[in-house]
Amino acid sequence: MNIALKELKDIRSENCITIIATTHRTKPDYLNDGLRLKNLIKQAEDRLMADTSKRNAKSLIEKLNKLAAQIDHSKNLESLMLFVNDEIGEYTRLPIKVEDRVVIDETFATRDLVRAMHLETNYYILVLSQEKIRLIEAMNDTIVREVGTPFPFENTQFFSKNRAANAMAAKQTSLIAEYFNQADKMVNEVRKRNPLPVLICGLEENHNEYLKIADNKRSIFNVFLDKNKINDAAHSIVEESWELVKEYVVQKNNERKADLKKAVGENKFLSDTNEIWKAISDGKIQTLFIEQGLFQPAIIKDDSIVYVSNIERNDTGVIDDIYDEMIEENMKFGGDVVFLPKGELSKFNGFGAITRY
Repeated sequence: MNIALKELKDIRSENCITIIATTHRTKPDYLNDGLRLKNLIKQAEDRLMADTSKRNAKSLIEKLNKLAAQIDHSKNLESLMLFVNDEIGEYTRLPIKVEDRVVIDETFATRDLVRAMHLETNYYILVLSQEKIRLIEAMNDTIVREVGTPFPFENTQFFSKNRAANAMAAKQTSLIAEYFNQADKMVNEVRKRNPLPVLICGLEENHNEYLKIADNKRSIFNVFLDKNKINDAAHSIVEESWELVKEYVVQKNNERKADLKKAVGENKFLSDTNEIWKAISDGKIQTLFIEQGLFQPAIIKDDSIVYVSNIERNDTGVIDDIYDEMIEENMKFGGDVVFLPKGELSKFNGFGAITRY
């Protein structure tokens, strides 16, 4: 995808079409993914032809089909998302399971992208050595991709072959620092499009030197894999890295659950949807908590949320998923979201919020 999540979330226009489809990594399963996508596009076509001028509908349908034709299903992950309106035609693959949906609204449905960043652990692994540097994107214990050009970044410029220079520790350290500095700038360019945290995999001396020059230290995990795996297979690097990241994730999730419990005790927790909606509009919500797999179509009438049935989801004026709408609005005010396993918010009907004060 050539557009960042933040840019995508800020787009508001008529007929923002989001198609969310289950896909498969391996043959023969991925051979049917094109047909699944075609059927979802047909759903979008039926809705557009019913609710939009035929001229505009045909233009959008043509754009959807043209975008779909660009997709190589042999490179699929667990899911696929298409975003199309009059100005944009983009798609992205996600390594998470989704519910097949077609959403046509004034904004794109980005909840699954947000969920991919929060529910699953999506991160980069910076495989570090003084001779070569690699960058791998992972989701939990699964490889998403190994980042290509400018990676792997080989040290051909900042490594002295002069024995006298090598004997001078300060000189050699300076050269390595400059090499790491160049690599750090490349990492941050990649992170502009997809700002994921970074786990360093490399010997302690290299990890420590890299931290000295890193521009965005807060994006780097405070744990690292103390091994030289620069020439190892990517799947081996990801498997070992995940063991470290998993412990970190468990700790962070426990902290967030403790925040939730504390907020309930201090009467800083809201569970009524309309109360939360008003508080979001006033910039009072810090964190939304939502159970996995919870969706609810609704309309907004007189500044109040009114739930509608799934049968009415495709009706004009209906918001496909009100929780997605609330997540997006809250993020505009600097709030965040925590996705919890199904059942952990059962006494709050699966949804709640912590107020800032």
